[in-house]
Amino acid sequence: MSTFLQQLRVDWPVASERAATEALRSRTLAELNPAGDREALPPGVLGYVYLKELVEERGRTAGYDPNLENCLVTEDLLSVLAELQAAVLHWPEAGSLDLAAAGDSDADGCVVVHVVSCEEEFQQQKLDLLWRKLDDQAPLSQKHLVCGPVKVAGAPGTLTAPEYYEYRHAQVCEASAMKHSRDLAQDPAWTETFRVLSVATIKFEMLSTAPQSQLLLTLADSSISTKGTKSGIFVMYNCARLATLFEGYKHNMEQGLYPTFPPVSSLDFSLLHDEGEWLLLFNSVLPFPGLLSQTAALDHTAPGLHITARTETVCKLLVQLSMDFSSYYNRVHILGEPRPHLFGQMFARLQLLRAVCEVLHTGLAMLGLPPLSHI
Repeated sequence: MSTFLQQLRVDWPVASERAATEALRSRTLAELNPAGDREALPPGVLGYVYLKELVEERGRTAGYDPNLENCLVTEDLLSVLAELQAAVLHWPEAGSLDLAAAGDSDADGCVVVHVVSCEEEFQQQKLDLLWRKLDDQAPLSQKHLVCGPVKVAGAPGTLTAPEYYEYRHAQVCEASAMKHSRDLAQDPAWTETFRVLSVATIKFEMLSTAPQSQLLLTLADSSISTKGTKSGIFVMYNCARLATLFEGYKHNMEQGLYPTFPPVSSLDFSLLHDEGEWLLLFNSVLPFPGLLSQTAALDHTAPGLHITARTETVCKLLVQLSMDFSSYYNRVHILGEPRPHLFGQMFARLQLLRAVCEVLHTGLAMLGLPPLSHI
């Protein structure tokens, strides 16, 4: 699984060795229920710890399952808890998501988000409560982001995560071979491009659905091409088109055909009177900062145990922006004849497309994806 996460450019903490569990084990032995024959327990199982009082202490509004009573403590479970402890100790260095309270940088100022499937939510709540019971320094604020089930259409049997990646990667290579009329999969110059396109395909496919909803993966997906307007490849393709456009302007400027780009304050945006230009501006560029502030940080201050993420909002905006830009780009000639009376409109259009490019790049960065300059 760690290899799959690395392929997807997901920075997920993975312990390099089994975390130390001595202190947790000692605390567990002190908390074990006296009932039962401990000698009859299988190897690696320490016994049961009573959690019911923690559930009742937090009340119904906290959101814990009222059926939670005991937790079967194993060595593996203690190892997971030890890894969580280590992560909290280093949490200020862990990333840029704004999940911390504006207080001191200790465990009390750290918010732990348990990302868990709906099938494992009950067990993860046990882990949450067990951590609180065994560790006096456990973070006071713990939230659960529950993801819906993932169903696969067209799979002959159980599909593993690495198999899913390889399947999409093969489709990307096949789509490229059809577009370029030759197989580029073995060309080292294209290896990274195909990898990024495969990751973009998977991330848009999985994140375009609200995390709490069921996700249906369709393996025989016809949208895996630059013409499939709902895929990550389509977004990356339009990023590459923008990069090519700006490279074309730079080349013509160096050849003396175009002047250097003037200050933005001197541009005449009244020359933008095409409907497609205002569609780009009002549907995507202007709303993007507000959307960014709503989705960049999880709302950990809301009452209750559960929080939600809005990854689908970012994906849908990027796809819609790519569709609007593609329609505009196919219809309007941006780099016109090198005539002085045409430069004003050309520069106004280029500045608008600079903003479009910035939105695309920022949105992709939120998804952990680099923009591509060519496909």
